[in-house]
Amino acid sequence: MYKTIISLVIWPFWFLYTMIVLSLIFSLLFVIPRKYFYLVLRPFCWLWCLFGGQYLKKENVPPLFSNEPYIYMFNHASMFDQFMIGAYVTHYISAVAAVEIFKYPFWGYVCKKYGIIPIMRTKIRQALNSLSIAQDKISSGVSILIAPEGTRTTTGELGLFKKGPFHLAKKSGATIIPVGLSGGFKAKKKTDWRLRPGILIIKFGKPIMQIEYSKMSIEELSDLVKSRIEELIIE
Repeated sequence: MYKTIISLVIWPFWFLYTMIVLSLIFSLLFVIPRKYFYLVLRPFCWLWCLFGGQYLKKENVPPLFSNEPYIYMFNHASMFDQFMIGAYVTHYISAVAAVEIFKYPFWGYVCKKYGIIPIMRTKIRQALNSLSIAQDKISSGVSILIAPEGTRTTTGELGLFKKGPFHLAKKSGATIIPVGLSGGFKAKKKTDWRLRPGILIIKFGKPIMQIEYSKMSIEELSDLVKSRIEELIIE
C-alpha cells in the first residue's frame, strides 16, 4: 500500500518535469553544440532521478575524457539507468537504445534529435545496421552508451550478454568503461509500475583499453566486462 500511495504522488510530478525538460532540451539542441550539451544535460539527469524519488550519488569519479571515444557498458536494471550515467559523464555521448522508446510521444522525437541510435533487437539485419551507425559515430570521436544485456533485468541479476556490443568494441577499438548501477531495481522494477524512493549509486570501473582485449575472443571480452560490472554492483 505504501508503494502505491507514494507512486501516485510521485508520478504526476515526474511526468510534469519530464515534459518541461524535454521541451527545453528540444529547444536547446538547436542552439548548443553537441560537444557542450552535457553541461545542461547533467543537472537535468540528476533531477530526473530526484523527481522520481531517488537520491543519486557516485562512489567514484568517471574516467578523465581525453578526446578519445569510449564505449560505456552498464548493467540495465531500471528506467533510471540512462539518467544515472548522464548525470556524471563530462562529455557528449550517444547511445544505442531499443526502438520501442522512439514510439513514445515527443520523448522518441527528442531522443532522435539528440542522436540516440534505435536498435531492433529481434531482427539481426536491422540490429547490425544500428551497430554500424554506432561504429561510424565512434570513428568520428563520439562515445557510445550501450547495455550488453539488451533489455532491463526482471530478476535484479545480470542477464546474458549479447554479442553485438563486443563486436562493436573489437571493430572500433574503443576503450570500454564498465559502469555498475545499484539501487535501480529496487526503485522501479520492469514488471511493476510502482516506485520505491531510495538511493541510486553509480560506480565507474577501470577502463579496458584495446591493447588489453585486442587478442581476446568475443566471448572472452564479454566475460571480462561482465566480471568487471559484477564487481561494481554493490546491492
